[in-house]
Amino acid sequence: MNAAKTLLNFVLSGTLLGVLVASWAGPHFIGWYNETPLATQTMCNLPKVVHEVTSTLLTWQMVGAGIGAVVFLVLGILFSVRANRKAQKEGARTPPPAAPPPATSQPAP
Repeated sequence: MNAAKTLLNFVLSGTLLGVLVASWAGPHFIGWYNETPLATQTMCNLPKVVHEVTSTLLTWQMVGAGIGAVVFLVLGILFSVRANRKAQKEGARTPPPAAPPPATSQPAP
């Protein structure tokens, strides 16, 4: 259960980080991509442009969330495997607990 919680935390962290990066970088990319070449003036259908830009931003946020989730899932698996191996090595190094002394059935004088 502990490994599942660790992986879920990694996936959620990666998803959030992916959305944040896409939200930060998306407007710059979308602005550059929708720029008119050579600074010429163009006539456009503004509602259509707004719809396309918003749709593109949301699409890239979902892509960022997916990439972040997958990358952090892999990192979480590697982290869990490494922690498990380290715990197994520590368990092999510690000696087993000492046995209690045998009880004597003779009464004391």
